[in-house]
Amino acid sequence: MTFDLAEIIATHEFGPAVGDSRPLFIAIAGGSGSGKTTIARSVVDLVGRDKVVYLQQDAYYRDQNHLDLDERAKINYDHPDSIENELLVEHLDALRSGEAIERPIYDFGTHTRTAETYRLVPGAAVVVEGILVLADAALRERFDVRVYIDTEPDIRLIRRLQRDIVERGRSVESVIDQYQKTVRPMHYQFVEPSKRYADIIIPEGINTGAIGTVSSMIKHFLDQRA
Repeated sequence: MTFDLAEIIATHEFGPAVGDSRPLFIAIAGGSGSGKTTIARSVVDLVGRDKVVYLQQDAYYRDQNHLDLDERAKINYDHPDSIENELLVEHLDALRSGEAIERPIYDFGTHTRTAETYRLVPGAAVVVEGILVLADAALRERFDVRVYIDTEPDIRLIRRLQRDIVERGRSVESVIDQYQKTVRPMHYQFVEPSKRYADIIIPEGINTGAIGTVSSMIKHFLDQRA
């Protein structure tokens, strides 16, 4: 599928008004394993890490230090209540105001946050990706451009298996069990319905044309500000 940048820009008003110095906020949503992270990182690399702040909603899973490890493992991490969107909204508002933030660091092995944080300073654009970034009204209204990655379920499951086994030290059995119990039902209850809020829907997961279009939208915005 190809994307006509001129048509998208003409049919979608995006970005702060002329004279408004705040950053451009872009949301990239989609199911687990849809390709959100790859697309978001590709966009950031193409535009320039010196210009774009990149945030993963996964970093904002609620701190569960008060629970033991077995209890943490039972939490439904695909439900919106598992994410501290209030803090993410607070951080987006801070970046909009030109203030630096201390982004949480989440440890997927222990299912909780670390004691350390990662300092991020404001940039000309802010890209936020996560399965539920369009499912929360307060969070959703902070974005100028909303993108949804629409990828087939079998592809998403394969990618999730590969990621969780290699990057998060999970077993095949645990990944499949979690997928059946929470990932799949929560996808159809919360993630898939949020697609209706998207300005742009990208098919096929990792789509080079779409990466170029989103990157060009940000560059167009930056050029208008120059």
